[in-house]
Amino acid sequence: MAKSVRVQHEFEPVFDERSRILMLGTMPSPRSREVGFYYGHPRNRFWRVMADVCRAVFPQTKEEKIAFALSHRIAVWDVLSGCEICGADDSSIRNPVPNDMSLILERADIQAVFATGTKAGALYRKYCQEETGIPVTVLPSTSPANCRTSYEQLYEAYRVILPYLET
Repeated sequence: MAKSVRVQHEFEPVFDERSRILMLGTMPSPRSREVGFYYGHPRNRFWRVMADVCRAVFPQTKEEKIAFALSHRIAVWDVLSGCEICGADDSSIRNPVPNDMSLILERADIQAVFATGTKAGALYRKYCQEETGIPVTVLPSTSPANCRTSYEQLYEAYRVILPYLET
């Protein structure tokens, strides 16, 4: 079994004052930490599904992903600033330390919060929701480990973001 290691979140959140929705994962995976950006595993479907839902070109580079998110009024961050975790296994998370959501919420007009997986939703509810006052909508994980959810199912689930982006 993989050894649990203490991980600190090292990416800045992606947002600006025009951001309307906040997409939250739990913590960057080892692959994301290696490439230095959110949803960095080549088989993670987050950026593809978001681009398809928004009818946009699939962003490839970190710079393209930031530009895509900002141009579509999407903020991207994680619930945790640190935790102990085995690899990318969210179920192994111990001693979580939440991020301060006010960093984004005081600067952007966030209308809805979405978690990209069950664990992110549970952690947000436990550590952040009371303070933010914004309920979280839990979406299926886009991780390659979530092979039971087809791309078509992800696409349909993630379409829930559209009404927030159209105004």
